[in-house]
Amino acid sequence: MHCPQCGQQQISDETRFCSRCGFLLTGIISVMQNGGVIPGTASSASMAMTPRKRGLKQGLFVFLLAFLVVPLIAILTLAAQAEPFAVVISAILLTVGGLLRMAYALMFESNSPAELAPGDPASASPQRLAGQAANSLPPPDLRSASDYVSPAGAWRDTNELAHRPPSVTDHTTKLLEKDQDT
Repeated sequence: MHCPQCGQQQISDETRFCSRCGFLLTGIISVMQNGGVIPGTASSASMAMTPRKRGLKQGLFVFLLAFLVVPLIAILTLAAQAEPFAVVISAILLTVGGLLRMAYALMFESNSPAELAPGDPASASPQRLAGQAANSLPPPDLRSASDYVSPAGAWRDTNELAHRPPSVTDHTTKLLEKDQDT
């Protein structure tokens, strides 16, 4: 098994962290055993919400919302002793709006699952992941060596370090050595 972050080959499958970058590897084994699918997620196309089902649910919600909102508005208009225009308008808008939304979904919306964007994590279907090798590494990073910048600061040669002025400890050590000789 290789680390998905840095590509370091791991010694055994029981390894919990990558030895090079420290990446947590506990869930990677179960993902590899399931062909690239995270266990416990519903990723099949049959369970995906189609635009038609989503439209029917929205229309039903608006229609049933009329049974809650219209009586509340009626109670408020009775308490305020106002004309019942708000009750009639809300009843018409919510019931007819919900029914029209359901009719639109049945007539014009597709019954196939919606296409997902390529960058969307939900677009990683098991069929697409099964086409890739389970233990393959990501594509290599093809940058040229001239793209790399040297680290900040000047490099010092070891010869430059030999010609440095003596330190306080060097001087003290020499004094101690002279004391021991005498």
